[in-house]
Amino acid sequence: MKVQKQQYVTIKGTKDGLTLHLDDSCSFDQLLQELEEMLSLKQYVQQGGPVIGVNVKVGNRFIDKNQREKLESVIKQKRNLLVESIDSNVMTKDEALRLKRETEIVSITKIVRSGQVLKVNGDLLLIGDVNPGGTVSAAGNIFVLGALRGIAHAGVNGNQQAVIAASIMKPTQLRIGEVINRAPDHIPNEGNEMECAYINEDEEMVIERLQQLTHLRPNLTRFEGGI
Repeated sequence: MKVQKQQYVTIKGTKDGLTLHLDDSCSFDQLLQELEEMLSLKQYVQQGGPVIGVNVKVGNRFIDKNQREKLESVIKQKRNLLVESIDSNVMTKDEALRLKRETEIVSITKIVRSGQVLKVNGDLLLIGDVNPGGTVSAAGNIFVLGALRGIAHAGVNGNQQAVIAASIMKPTQLRIGEVINRAPDHIPNEGNEMECAYINEDEEMVIERLQQLTHLRPNLTRFEGGI
């Protein structure tokens, strides 16, 4: 009885090109060998054909720089294939620590006075005021449980999905990513409701009641099954 050989490479065509699903249980050498064999089929080496984008999914396999280069080399040697991405579910410890720093909420209780700058890598939760001349900045979102009368810059690394919220929103300047609003064009809230600033679909900064964020930025709720 002939035993069927296990297939380690699956190729699927999509509207954007090809997706290669590579098995994560075999050795890397086995993977390269089968990938080379499958991509040697006639339809992948046509001369003069259109360039086909290739997205590679390696599952729960860690791919180092050398292995990544080998995968790209095998794919690129086929005349009309172009590697667009190589995605793995596994990351290095340094990458995990960086992601943790960028997504954690940093809680600080203080008053940011004129001339002071408060900067964090993740989200900032400031319990206190930002006085005129004071600056707060964060790679993520900024939440001020107090009066924001100075400068606030959220998404400093270019994240335009970040938001700025404050109990009293009277800043001298707001900035989200690269979008700056020097003089917020709205009537400051005179009640007790917090307000928030965000970038809309037209890449304009808008200030709304905080409750609007439930619909505008649903991903702010990070607890699985959160309400």
